[in-house]
Amino acid sequence: MSTTATTTSKMISQTISTLYSILSTIPPSQYCQSFFLLAAAAVSAIAVLPSDLKQILVDYGARASSPKPSNNAVLSWLSTLTKHTQVPHSWFAIFYVVSVAWSVFWLGQFLSGGQVIKFIAEQEVKYGGNGKGMGSVQVLTGWAMMFLQGARRTCEHLFVVRASSTSTMWVVHWVLGLGFYLGVGVGVGVEGADAILNRQTLELSREEMVKLGVAVPVFFYAWANQYKSHKHLAGLKKYSLPTEGLFRWFVCAHYTCECLLYLSMAVATAPEGVWFNRTLVCALAFVVVNLGVTASGTRRWYEEKFGKGAVEGRWNMIPFVF
Repeated sequence: MSTTATTTSKMISQTISTLYSILSTIPPSQYCQSFFLLAAAAVSAIAVLPSDLKQILVDYGARASSPKPSNNAVLSWLSTLTKHTQVPHSWFAIFYVVSVAWSVFWLGQFLSGGQVIKFIAEQEVKYGGNGKGMGSVQVLTGWAMMFLQGARRTCEHLFVVRASSTSTMWVVHWVLGLGFYLGVGVGVGVEGADAILNRQTLELSREEMVKLGVAVPVFFYAWANQYKSHKHLAGLKKYSLPTEGLFRWFVCAHYTCECLLYLSMAVATAPEGVWFNRTLVCALAFVVVNLGVTASGTRRWYEEKFGKGAVEGRWNMIPFVF
């Protein structure tokens, strides 16, 4: 082997070793936070792409349309790639089944002192994550919230939502969504590492009672109204304009509820001394960006189909802001 090849091999080996040393000292909460923020950044980057390219990468369901033939080699290649890597839109249901199973798994780990949750909590504490200050009740409440959301969405897909047999989405969207739910399942309790390891009693401090007193009612308000919104959408004639309930004020009321759900979880699981769980705030950032891009596209589609007056005076998703 030549001297150059040997030197290159050593450099690669040292680089891999250094990278491993760095990555192995990052707490689990920061892995979750990084995933959510990088995913949000990727969606934001796609959102500012030229419309023909964005149409290929983003639009699905009612807003999807066949891209116009293009002489651009990149557009043609991407169009072919996405066309042959579609999955049924009904696969959304898998997110919620996984979310329910993931919540049950973590609850079982917590109650039994399982090795998986113990390892993650130890890594969080060892490498300086925010693993202190979150009580056992908060950890359990976070998983309960995720379980209830996942269970309701699973039931909706089974009994309420009318999934089109022809509607599809790009597999990358599906993988990103699956990664999100797996990450949230970990993130909702990872900042309670100290409570997980020390098996604290189910006592509530005054601060925790205030946070839960604020978060739980907001969660159930959003939880119930998202169901009403989905039921209303399912009862509409195909591709018509929703007008009932929160849709009187929002173009995508079900997205508004989704944002409220994760905001309430972030408050409910906030460690001592702060009002928000940082990991779930990062998850919320992804939700806002991802759904915000879709909400903007939905508004444009409504305006093209029904006229601008049909959605005039409605916010897309967030009151007074968007």
